[in-house]
Parts: sequence; C-alpha cells; structure tokens
Amino acid sequence: MANKLKIKKGDLVQVISGARQARGGDRGKQGKVLEVYPERNRVLVEGINRVTKHKKAGQTANGATAGGIEVVEAPIHVSNVMLVDPKDKKPTRVGYREEVVERDGRQKTVRIRISRRTGEDI
Repeated sequence: MANKLKIKKGDLVQVISGARQARGGDRGKQGKVLEVYPERNRVLVEGINRVTKHKKAGQTANGATAGGIEVVEAPIHVSNVMLVDPKDKKPTRVGYREEVVERDGRQKTVRIRISRRTGEDI
C-alpha cells in the first residue's frame, strides 16, 4: 500500500492532541521531524514523546558498555501533529497544486505542497 503522508523529514510540526503542557504532556510543542514511518503512519519528532528506556550493561569487542536509564524520542501518530506554516509559525493544513515544468524538452507534472493558511509554497 503506497501511503502518501503530507509530513516529510525536516518539516517543523506542532503537536495538536494529547495532554496539555501544564499536565506534563506535549500538546502545543513544536519540533523538527527526524524520521517518517509511512507504513505505520508515524513520525519521530525532536523533543516530543520522550520515553524512558532501561538499558542493560553489555559487553562489546573493545570493552564494557555502560547500562542505565536513557531518555529517547518515540514515534507519534501522524494525525496528532500538524505542519507549521513557515510564514507565521502557526499550524496549517497541507494542500497541493500541480505545476507543469519542462526538463530536457519533456513536460513533467510536479506536485507542490502549499499552506492552506497562507497559500504560500512550503
């Protein structure tokens, strides 16, 4: 199944659902998308959905590795984030417009993402 997400790696997104920041949640926070998992409809956002992982001390070829507790980001569902408009730094819906470009004598139709809030290209 070819799943086309409107969120791409490197986009600035804002969390639009979940617990408020006053209650220890992430709603309203903004962060950069580090990775996209289209097969699971999830995105990994910098500084969002941080979870605690307990890491066991292990043995490697060059010596022991330290165990302990580390905090890492976990993926969040794509429906819980919204793209931030680069012009006014507020969340916006994403639309597309098609444009015909000519390369090497051939015409090709490309889809360009636009902000529904301002109409500007993203």
